[in-house]
Amino acid sequence: MSLRIGQGVDAHRLEGGHRLILGGVDIPFERGLAAHSDGDVLLHAVTDALLGAMGLGDIGQHFPDTDAAWRGADSRDLLRRVVAMVRQQGAVVVNVDATLIAQRPKLQSFLPAMMANMASDLALGSEAVNVKATTLEWMGFTGREEGIAAMAVIMVDRPAADRA
Repeated sequence: MSLRIGQGVDAHRLEGGHRLILGGVDIPFERGLAAHSDGDVLLHAVTDALLGAMGLGDIGQHFPDTDAAWRGADSRDLLRRVVAMVRQQGAVVVNVDATLIAQRPKLQSFLPAMMANMASDLALGSEAVNVKATTLEWMGFTGREEGIAAMAVIMVDRPAADRA
């Protein structure tokens, strides 16, 4: 087998009139993330990392915001679709580590549910999924509470025949 690493980053603007969904968890907050889909920056970063590890482009290529079919899409569904692509190529996900960047709301109490959702969608044991939350100490767009960002790295094990 051949180990491959991918990384993903996503950010969306916080706005009124939207639900805040992170890691597939509905977070009570006065604003949510504006996006074509449900705006789940954590799962978007994980999905992009997985696509990157497999050399399959990015989330926008597979689920473009110009396609009405993906309007309001559940990001867990998008992640599961990419996991199915990965499995079709004979690869498996080894682990994922992700970081949410938000000044508010405080996310610590929601992290276990986010990790459980990701473990389920990636077909991983809980020990192979890690999500952290941090602030940027009032700096930048997340510090000014204009948006939320996420970063993720993921490792996959691919069949050795895929080595380049």
